Amino acid sequence: MAGKWSALTDDLGHCYITGSGRAAVHHVFPGTGRRKLCEKYGFIVPLEPELHNMSASSVHSNPNRGLDLQLKQECQRYFEAHYGSRNEFISVFGRSYL
Repeated sequence: MAGKWSALTDDLGHCYITGSGRAAVHHVFPGTGRRKLCEKYGFIVPLEPELHNMSASSVHSNPNRGLDLQLKQECQRYFEAHYGSRNEFISVFGRSYL
């Protein structure tokens, strides 16, 4: 995962939630062009497969709810604390999750 970093964790090798060593990198904000934005701002997080996309309760299966919403809110708070205002966040990511 050279060159990738996360604003939420220093450990991209273990699930952010469970600590499991089985983890895939999740880009918190989906959509065209947003993968690169997530990588630019550090809005990626390692998740075990069941939390990422391999179960009915995964972040990909439940957009903008539960864990997916929690991660988006954490990233938005980080953005507002380190990069810019809520309006600036909205201009980059399309809407507020708070």
